[in-house]
Amino acid sequence: MAASLMCGGALAAAAFDDGPRSARPVPEATCGPGSRPEGSVQGRVPKADYQSGRAARGYTCNTRMVSHIGKSGGFKTLRYRDEAGNTCAYYDSSPIMPRDVLGDTLAGVGVVALDMNDPAHPRRTASLVTPAMLAPHESLLLHQRRGLLIAVMGTLATAPGIVDIYDISENCRRPRLLSSTPSGLFGHESGLSPDGRTFWSAGAAGLTLVAVDIANPRSPRIVYSKGGVVYHGLRFSADGRRMYVANIGSPSSTGVSDGGLRILDVSEVHARRDDPQVRVLSDLTWPELAIPQVAEPFTVDGHQYVLEVDEFVDLFSFDGLTNLSESPVGAARIIDVDDPRRPRIVSDIRLEVHQPAYRTDDLFRDPGTVSPGQGYAAHYCSVPRRKNPRIAACSMILSGLRVFDIRDPEHPREVAYFNKPSLPGTTLIPEPGSYAMSAPAWDPRRRSIWYTDVHTGFYAVRLTNGAARLLAP
Repeated sequence: MAASLMCGGALAAAAFDDGPRSARPVPEATCGPGSRPEGSVQGRVPKADYQSGRAARGYTCNTRMVSHIGKSGGFKTLRYRDEAGNTCAYYDSSPIMPRDVLGDTLAGVGVVALDMNDPAHPRRTASLVTPAMLAPHESLLLHQRRGLLIAVMGTLATAPGIVDIYDISENCRRPRLLSSTPSGLFGHESGLSPDGRTFWSAGAAGLTLVAVDIANPRSPRIVYSKGGVVYHGLRFSADGRRMYVANIGSPSSTGVSDGGLRILDVSEVHARRDDPQVRVLSDLTWPELAIPQVAEPFTVDGHQYVLEVDEFVDLFSFDGLTNLSESPVGAARIIDVDDPRRPRIVSDIRLEVHQPAYRTDDLFRDPGTVSPGQGYAAHYCSVPRRKNPRIAACSMILSGLRVFDIRDPEHPREVAYFNKPSLPGTTLIPEPGSYAMSAPAWDPRRRSIWYTDVHTGFYAVRLTNGAARLLAP
């Protein structure tokens, strides 16, 4: 790993969190009345449960299903309440284009809009099929105050960066297209400034970072671009000055390296300075690094943190099925960013099933573990609000939706989960098991979490027992 990085004239030290901390699983949830808890290692759905019929009943811990709709899902689930008081959900139904085109055609394509005024009976009201909404990959975002729904066209690698912007403020059930322009250069993941005036496109394999001025959403324009970077999710400090980058790493002849959390000063871009400079403030990595996905900011008692999640296993150390067990599972972690030049990991959010000791030949006989792109790993996490969120939820693929108490960022613990594995022959995708990939959305008033499973669609899940109190307004 390089000792330092130069960007925009600023020197930033690269830190490696390799002190006495070791990545440990969080304490298991205590499941209350009405639960159907797991019977194996935390997060695992063993092959024996499919054979006995136990997996068909699903696994719940301090949760219950409110509703389910659809036959496919993707990478984002979003919630919005419009000016008329309607509540809507949005989710992408095409996880990877063009791989899933046949299944998507049968189940419905594009970004789905759901009327969620009655969460027990969601109703599909629109399917958005403009270019970016047909293939948003991981870029779908919305801005609550401005009522804008935005995505950039992307794929597993990258794609031409067509940016679609919809107005959802007046009637969220019927989004209204404002513009569809090639202003993102390349697409894969994204970010949105706190004031909603700047949309950022991360091109990933396109090696680009692009800032798009959307102050006038009918006429987007590029205000900054940079090449040679492999960035994933992009999030921001509350004042918009700092960008928290899930940095996949530095491109090289053998892949990428030096990934982790990168913190950038993007204040000049957001201030619309002429010839804006973006400066690296710091880099942080960790021994169990996989593929950094996103770092969601939040505060606890005035202290600033990000909840960073890695997706999958470390694909760059993976060399065939025989070595899959030796590839690190990144899972998630909480990072103190009070000092953006010296971020530090304060805790890990991971399950027992992520630990090297449990990644045995027996585990790799469980349905769904044959691919490092699925298996027992994480993909997205979210919090219900930035200030003192108290609770976080993560989509952890085969382990389903997992919910954590983060009131004490240094000692997170699991408080709930919901996992509904698909069975062999019941979905368009032949591999059974859960495929929980989407960033969860939150309905605090109803103590509920919304997410999608690639195999089986959209779920609204209510927290029960003591877990529900953590989501109280």
